[in-house]
Amino acid sequence: MASGFFALLDDIAAIMDDVAVMSKIATKKTAGILGDDLAVNAEKASGFASSRELPVLWAIGKGSLINKLIILPIAFLLSAFFPIAVIIVLVLGGLYLAYEGAEKIYEFIFHRGHKGAEIELKEFTEEEILEIEKDKIKSAIVTDFILSVEIVIIALGTVIEKPLLSQIIVVSFVAIIATVGVYGIVALIVRMDEAGYKLIKHSSNNRGIVFHIGNILVQALPKVIKSLAVIGTIALLLVAGGIFVHKIEFLHHLFPEWPAIVKEFSFGLVIGFIALGIVNLFKKIFGIKHH
Repeated sequence: MASGFFALLDDIAAIMDDVAVMSKIATKKTAGILGDDLAVNAEKASGFASSRELPVLWAIGKGSLINKLIILPIAFLLSAFFPIAVIIVLVLGGLYLAYEGAEKIYEFIFHRGHKGAEIELKEFTEEEILEIEKDKIKSAIVTDFILSVEIVIIALGTVIEKPLLSQIIVVSFVAIIATVGVYGIVALIVRMDEAGYKLIKHSSNNRGIVFHIGNILVQALPKVIKSLAVIGTIALLLVAGGIFVHKIEFLHHLFPEWPAIVKEFSFGLVIGFIALGIVNLFKKIFGIKHH
C-alpha cells in the first residue's frame, strides 16, 4: 500500500518535472507574440486621463482573461479529436502575424507622415469621452483575442505530441502568465510618466537627482512604447517565420546553410509582404479604403 502511494507520488513528480520543462519551452516560443501583445496594449492603454489609465487597463485585462477562457477549451478539444487542425490554425495564424508585421513596416515607410493629419481637434463632453473609451476597450479586446489565439496555439503546438493532461497544464500556465505578465508590465509602463511627474513635483529644486529621475521617466514613456512597437514587429516576423520553417516541410529544407534566425525572419518578411500585396490588391478591387 505504502509502496503504491510513493510510486504515485513519484509519477506525479515526474509529470510536474516534465510539465516544467515543457512550460519553459512553450513560454520561449510565445515570447515573440508577448512582445507584440505588450506593445499593442501599452499603446492602447496610454493616451487616457491619468485617473482612467488603470481602470481601462483592468477592463482590457478582464476581457483578455475571458478571451482565453473561451479559446482554451476549443484548443484542447481540437487537440484531442482533430490535432491536424492545430497545425492548420498555427500556419494560418503565422500568415496573419507575418501580414501584420509587414503591414507595420509598410505603414512606417509610406504612411507615417500622414498619421494624425485628419484628426480634428475639438472639446469632448464627458459622455463622448466615455464612449470613445468604451470603443477603445472593445478594439483592444478584439486585438487581444487574435493575439491570444496565437499564444494558445503556439504553446499548444510545442506540446501537441504530449498527453492531454500535460497539454492542459502547460498551455493554461502559459495563458495565465501571458495575461498577468503582459498587463502587469503595461500597468507599470503607462504609469511611468505619472510617477515621473510626482518625483518632479516633490523635488526640492530643478537640479536634484529626484528631479532628473522624474524627468527621465516622463521623457522615456513615448520612447519605450515606440521601442516596444519596433521589437514587437521584429518578433512578429520571427515567430511567423519560425512557424513556416518548422511546420511547412518544403520551407524547412530550403537554405539549410542559413542561420536559423536569419532564415525565420526572411521567410516571415517575404511571406508577410506577399500576403500584404494580395490583401491590398483585394482592397483595391473591391474599393475598400485603407484606414
